[in-house]
Amino acid sequence: MARLPRLVVPNQLHHVIAQGHNDQLIARDDADYQAFLSWLREAARQSRVSVHAYVVLPSRLQLLATPVDDTGLSKMMQSLGRLYVPYFNSRYGRTGGLWEGRFRATVLDPVAYFLPCASLIECQPVIAGLVSDVAAYPWSSHAHHVGHHKEPWLSDHPAYWALGNTPFEREAAYLQISKAPVGSEIGEKIWLATRKAWALGSEEFCRRLTKLTARRLAPVGRGRPRKAAAKEQGLAVKPAAKARSTQFPPQARATSPEKVD
Repeated sequence: MARLPRLVVPNQLHHVIAQGHNDQLIARDDADYQAFLSWLREAARQSRVSVHAYVVLPSRLQLLATPVDDTGLSKMMQSLGRLYVPYFNSRYGRTGGLWEGRFRATVLDPVAYFLPCASLIECQPVIAGLVSDVAAYPWSSHAHHVGHHKEPWLSDHPAYWALGNTPFEREAAYLQISKAPVGSEIGEKIWLATRKAWALGSEEFCRRLTKLTARRLAPVGRGRPRKAAAKEQGLAVKPAAKARSTQFPPQARATSPEKVD
């Protein structure tokens, strides 16, 4: 089956994951993280992508971002690769690519998912066992959102602004949100939607989204609807098994090598 195009819709919130090839390190020390973020800022500016939340882990980048066009995310990741990968290869005497295939991305309903996804992204260092407190990890947007260290290059999303009328109110509200664990069911939904590149949001959000893109937003069901067919035949329908809920994966690996673009 032909692979569907990546789901990118201009002026919509996207969750993006880029993984190091075979979980290899993409940053090894503070100098690497600083260089990575410097070039991410430049790549986002050049590509006209607003970055709202991020984390750079030893082997993975995750972020929430809004592009102004359907090529912005790809241009940003290509630019980041052109700037950072030669630096990394030169410093560590290696050659070749750094990423596990193409980056993964999907569109999220910001009303329902911006705050939990931002919190999940910033909690990844704790989930991965790198730190015991999210505030102790310096390579994420958490300090920006709670007012400990403002990063002017980040663009605060309207869902963040809705937390309060003043910076103090917003920061205090976000701090409380970050202290409450996000349900594993929500984490799994976000992860699966991103891995499979299907839109995630309310029915109304998805209806609006269909007017903005010709790409399918959800998988096509196979055969006749199960309940409808059974009802016609007078058969009882056994409830579907409840999906297993898992923690938001600390290592979001691609299932097959693909080129980052």
